[in-house]
Amino acid sequence: MVQKYQSPVRVYKHPFELIMAAYERRFPTCPLIPMFVDSDTVNEFKSEDGAIHVIERRCKLDIDAPRLLKKIAGVDYVYFVQKNSLNSRERTLHIEAHNETFSNRVIINEHCCYTVHPENEDWTCFEQSASLDIKSFFGFESTVEKIAMKQYTSNIKKGKIIEYYLRQLEEEGITFVPRWTPPAIGPASETTSSSKSQAASTAAIVPEAVLKEGLGGEALGNPGGAPEPAVGTPDDKLDADYIKRYLGDLTPLQESCLIRLRQWLQETHKGKIPKDEHILRFLRARDFNIDKAREIMCQSLTWRKQHQVDYILDTWTPPQVLQDFYAGGWHHHDKDGRPLYVLRLGQMDTKGLVRALGEEALLRYVLSINEEGLRRCEENTKVFGRPISSWTCLVDLEGLNMRHLWRPGVKALLRIIEVVEANYPETLGRLLILRAPRVFPVLWTLVSPFIDDNTRRKFLIYAGNDYQGPGGLLDYIDKEIIPDFLSGECMCEVPEGGLVPKSLYRTAEELENEDLKLWTETIYQSASVFKGAPHEILIQIVDASSVITWDFDVCKGDIVFNIYHSKRSPQPPKKDSLGAHSITSPGGNNVQLIDKVWQLGRDYSMVESPLICKEGESVQGSHVTRWPGFYILQWKFHSMPACAASSLPRVDDVLASLQVSSHKCKVMYYTEVIGSEDFRGSMTSLESSHSGFSQLSATTTTSSQSHSSSMISRWRFC
Repeated sequence: MVQKYQSPVRVYKHPFELIMAAYERRFPTCPLIPMFVDSDTVNEFKSEDGAIHVIERRCKLDIDAPRLLKKIAGVDYVYFVQKNSLNSRERTLHIEAHNETFSNRVIINEHCCYTVHPENEDWTCFEQSASLDIKSFFGFESTVEKIAMKQYTSNIKKGKIIEYYLRQLEEEGITFVPRWTPPAIGPASETTSSSKSQAASTAAIVPEAVLKEGLGGEALGNPGGAPEPAVGTPDDKLDADYIKRYLGDLTPLQESCLIRLRQWLQETHKGKIPKDEHILRFLRARDFNIDKAREIMCQSLTWRKQHQVDYILDTWTPPQVLQDFYAGGWHHHDKDGRPLYVLRLGQMDTKGLVRALGEEALLRYVLSINEEGLRRCEENTKVFGRPISSWTCLVDLEGLNMRHLWRPGVKALLRIIEVVEANYPETLGRLLILRAPRVFPVLWTLVSPFIDDNTRRKFLIYAGNDYQGPGGLLDYIDKEIIPDFLSGECMCEVPEGGLVPKSLYRTAEELENEDLKLWTETIYQSASVFKGAPHEILIQIVDASSVITWDFDVCKGDIVFNIYHSKRSPQPPKKDSLGAHSITSPGGNNVQLIDKVWQLGRDYSMVESPLICKEGESVQGSHVTRWPGFYILQWKFHSMPACAASSLPRVDDVLASLQVSSHKCKVMYYTEVIGSEDFRGSMTSLESSHSGFSQLSATTTTSSQSHSSSMISRWRFC
């Protein structure tokens, strides 16, 4: 496989003629290039007017290779043939080099070009390209490739050698070299047959393009020959100074990958070409493997076009619910100049946002945040005068609790992570996670497998107030801009979040009408609960220590939630004419599984204490199963207890009895079974996680209200 390499355009702010004077001082040998032992002139040609000078050299190189490899190959030195074609009329120098040693096993071709800068004739541009094709080399092909890469890298550094000789010329008082001028025209007799013979005999070593360009006064074209490299312009070439200023310090091979991928896009992609910074992000995400980077970048370009992401900041306005309750926003910059995004995740009602907006609206909002981040990186690059291609994210987990581990919300988060990882690689420079509570390991267990390893290394996690100590926040953010809610001095304008009012919740049908998709559209089910007719679902457990999770809203009336276990499977509900076992209504289904002849304690057993849930409450919880078999989750109508004879009924009880006078309740629920191995040892970290509940979940009921011996396990919600 032929590997190709391309350097950026290096600009010398010196005239072409002075650069040529410095370049010639590299021969016959150069002390600054230790491997360049010697060189001999093989052929040389000069045109009569002095405009064309072609010289061919045989260069002797002492390659830095293992002695064993040299012994196996039977050589101590490697020879290259270099042909320099100088056209003083057009002010160009083309350098072509190829290996003479082992040319039947390894083919190395290199082309360099010195030209006048297209916008300033007193500046000189240098560009280099190379190709490597290893046929075979005694089983050491990979070693030879590494040696060749090292050689290429050292050749790229020749620019510094030119600068060294420029300083040498300056010390000698040579700061100007006159341009070539045509000689005065002499008598015709001076053109002798011998000179014609010399020109004919040396024509073989003069590139045809150089002869046509220099001797003919203009380029005549060469359809059958190799095309000449185009003169660098700001539009189609990358300048070395530009790369250093706006993209950072790259190795020669990294520069080559960037230039080649950019050139491929210009030649093949018909849509909008990504900016150089973004192309570089895809390369870094795939360790500068061009093929892999090209694949994911093409997928991302298609995705951006389909979803009109390029216009999201100009055409999309976030809903007011997001502006009011999404506890995140941009806040100055860190010490490295990266834009700083603050997210108060612990104070954000993720479930409420999903229920009120749907997953697609949240995803679109996150995309707009990333697009804004790209824009801020460009601005900070200009402000700070150095490349800034990523941002820092500060996540405050104060208040994180089991409500945030609501399974559909976590799934929505995983999808957002997946989209961001695929389309915004290498945009996160650092992630500071502060005040991580005990429940954090569970969230990390669920999310971390979806995060790229390179991204994961950028995470810094602080528990409690550790962020205030050595190695904490002050190492990354100036004291003057630490947010006030972290005991800092800077007022942070990020919304405080809070509970999304349930009046803003919308049904799946409403979201569908807006062409949005909600997880609840497919995973939530509705059920009606009647007096004397509870709703029951069956879950079969094969492996003990599995985790049954649930999330439900009590939409109407009060219910009692129970969990039972049975070693035998209940009979499927019978659809008789009276619908005693299965009732279908516009408000949802009603299914009963426990046979009336079953006896509690003999045919089935209660594994959790009953939980009374009031109308309007949201309940999340889980149960770690102890035995395989069949588990039944039951929602049962809750009857008002009879009042004691000595006391009058309370006003609240009377109002509640009026509300459920129809003897019908309604719930929307979602359940899932998760293998215990998914928790990967995080169970123990949850044993006191209930202490982390904040005011955000003050109105949220959890299964921990159970007084059974398995109370702790009921908090282990995934």
